[in-house]
Amino acid sequence: MSLLTFREATLPNGLRVIAEINPEAKSTALGYFVRTGSRDELAGEEGVSHFLEHMVFKGTERRSAWDVNREFDEMGAKYNAFTNEELTVFYGAVLPEFAPRLLDLLSDLMRPALREEEFETERKVILEEIALYRDRPHFVLYERAQEAYFGRHPLAKPVLGTTESIEAMTRAQMAAYHARRYVPNNMTLAFAGNLDWDEMLALAERMTRGWTQGPAPRNHPGFAPEPRRLRTPYDKASQAYAAFMAPGHAAAAEERYAARVLADVLGDPDNGRLFWRLVDPGLAETAMAYHHEFEELGVYLVYAQGDPAHEEEVSERIREELVRLEKGGVDGEELERAKLKTATSLVFAGETSLSRLFYLGLGYSYTGRYEALDTVRRWVMHLEPYHLNELLEARPFSRALEYWLVPADHG
Repeated sequence: MSLLTFREATLPNGLRVIAEINPEAKSTALGYFVRTGSRDELAGEEGVSHFLEHMVFKGTERRSAWDVNREFDEMGAKYNAFTNEELTVFYGAVLPEFAPRLLDLLSDLMRPALREEEFETERKVILEEIALYRDRPHFVLYERAQEAYFGRHPLAKPVLGTTESIEAMTRAQMAAYHARRYVPNNMTLAFAGNLDWDEMLALAERMTRGWTQGPAPRNHPGFAPEPRRLRTPYDKASQAYAAFMAPGHAAAAEERYAARVLADVLGDPDNGRLFWRLVDPGLAETAMAYHHEFEELGVYLVYAQGDPAHEEEVSERIREELVRLEKGGVDGEELERAKLKTATSLVFAGETSLSRLFYLGLGYSYTGRYEALDTVRRWVMHLEPYHLNELLEARPFSRALEYWLVPADHG
């Protein structure tokens, strides 16, 4: 019998608080999931979401940057943050007795001081990070392919921003963005592990009492992919890198788990169809596929990397496999293998309070409901070939963007 209990509440200021409680857990994890990312940035703000993520740890009116680091260390906390197109997440995990202190610290950090001197110092860090990623062709490939695939849609915006946008950014712009997006009704506070729900809820209400609600709209324009092939020489590339992007299913869609399994059938890095067509015969070093969900849409992404001399054959074989998958569907044997891998990953996601926090907070941020890992695992294991083949009836891969990043001397 499962000891897990799910609780949820909405505070008077609009902050949603959720918890998956396990009294036998040896740790407590908690985090703020802010519904904001690069897609929510206005013109001239490109990269502010990620820049602000860094600035949050630089101190508040109550704490200096040194105080913040010291307190995390005194709790023995495992902590960090990340930003993507749609969410910015701040999290930590501690022994249960430190949970109230960690909640106080993270709650305070949600109202950063944004000191000018720290702003200028961190600007240099962000610019160095952008330069570092320019030396990683697979990152450049994904960023450019995403920009080409989404076009005028807000999801085309780069998470890090650009050198130009970061150099031009002001503290006033960041403060305005924070005031606009970090409102409590646009955030979820999530807990996982060993905790006292009533205590944590009361503390959260007291610590966030001064936060005021505000509108935090998100633009949802229409989107229609434009299938085409693009090819760009890049002076930092020594191999050829390929990305195929095709329409998938949204983060709250019922089809999303079947779509993830379908992506594994096609591109599991160790045993998917693309492995046997490309990696096993030595045409590519890596070939994989996965399904990524956003708020109103999803994307299948196929990735391959290898010797530029094999570019055309790799391209042809990937397209052949996509056509074969759409026309022939999925058979029972390969489905069983893919289901088991997906189910195993779900089990791994439940092994620590911190990993359960991510699953809980990310899922709830998109769907507004709780889906227990065990329930999802059982649902995945009951998938039949027709569930996946129904997804293929829309012929998603026939609408794929094919993007190649190749060495400059192969342009």
